[in-house]
Amino acid sequence: MPISIFLTDDKSLVPVKVWSPTLEDTARAQLLNVARLPFVFSHVAAMPDVHWGMGATVGSVIATKGAIMPAAVGVDIGCGMVAVQTNIGADLVRDKTKLVRQVIENEIPVGFAGNSALADTVLAHSHWSRVPALVSAELLQKAKAQLGSLGSGNHFIEVCTDQNNMIWLMLHSGSRNVGKVLADMHIHKAKDLMKRMFINLPDPDLAYFVQGTPEFTDYIEDLLWCQEYAAANRNEMMLRLKKIMRALFGEYRTDLAVNCHHNYVAQEHHFGHDVWITRKGAVRARRSDFGIIPGSMGTGSYIVEGKGNAQSFDSCAHGAGRKMGRKEAKRRFSVADLEAQTAGVECRKDADVLDEIPGAYKDIDEVMENQSDLMTIRAHLKQIVCVKG
Repeated sequence: MPISIFLTDDKSLVPVKVWSPTLEDTARAQLLNVARLPFVFSHVAAMPDVHWGMGATVGSVIATKGAIMPAAVGVDIGCGMVAVQTNIGADLVRDKTKLVRQVIENEIPVGFAGNSALADTVLAHSHWSRVPALVSAELLQKAKAQLGSLGSGNHFIEVCTDQNNMIWLMLHSGSRNVGKVLADMHIHKAKDLMKRMFINLPDPDLAYFVQGTPEFTDYIEDLLWCQEYAAANRNEMMLRLKKIMRALFGEYRTDLAVNCHHNYVAQEHHFGHDVWITRKGAVRARRSDFGIIPGSMGTGSYIVEGKGNAQSFDSCAHGAGRKMGRKEAKRRFSVADLEAQTAGVECRKDADVLDEIPGAYKDIDEVMENQSDLMTIRAHLKQIVCVKG
């Protein structure tokens, strides 16, 4: 569908284009705050899963010239997804979902845990030879231990079926603790820089680094390292997940693999200009790009192909998007609600994951309908196993 909301006010320097018919007041205010910054280029694009986030909304695409805002990228640098299509028939797996979940949880650390021993594939990663200067020896050891671990919150590992009754493997994770520590350091540094330079912003979390300065260079180097770490983390978990499925169900073929960041920065060319693109909860969707758009732990997910819509800076949504905060979800819903909303899915159904209940998220099918001009659906997935941290 076409853009549903077009935002601007008397302080905006660029407009905001929103792919959603509704928008919460807090998200609206954040989008307009970003539109007031002098280095934002052309317009701000808000995806249909847009909602409040720290500094900038989750589900926003921000093109900038000469500056980057660390908090607009967020603290889970490089967070994203990987999905693999297999030729395993779903009927082989349905009767063994409890076993599948048990083996995954035994083989892949979840929550705050890391690996007790480092696999050869972890030790072989090239980025250990160029660790950011801000990473201490202790943090480096933790980063090595956490490469190949899930984390918590909205991160997950799933075994899904598609419309052809075949199995897909899918997971969602990012740069773990090392990404958060580095992001927090740079966000604090940017805020301190704004104070020292007497720069007043509509929101302190929009503090920025100017291109050409040492602070900008240091941030970009650390950011790119974290993005590489996040992709490697997902690949390491997927290696183990594929090995688990092979041990349980025998040899199989993988037909399509998709690995995409949805929380990152990249240099791109849009509207005749070279710009920095910050996608905070958005997937790159150039023509023929494949992406992953998950729902929640009880609803379907989608494999999509981008249409290359210039107005979205070649982007689409990264998921259903939250419609309420975690505390509100825990107040509003019960474990019985969680059990009902995840019926048919082998997953945790306890109070500690109540904030991830499907009812806390927007309707994924409405999100997909609102961005029909951004992507084409190539597969519709439904999880039968969901592992949460």
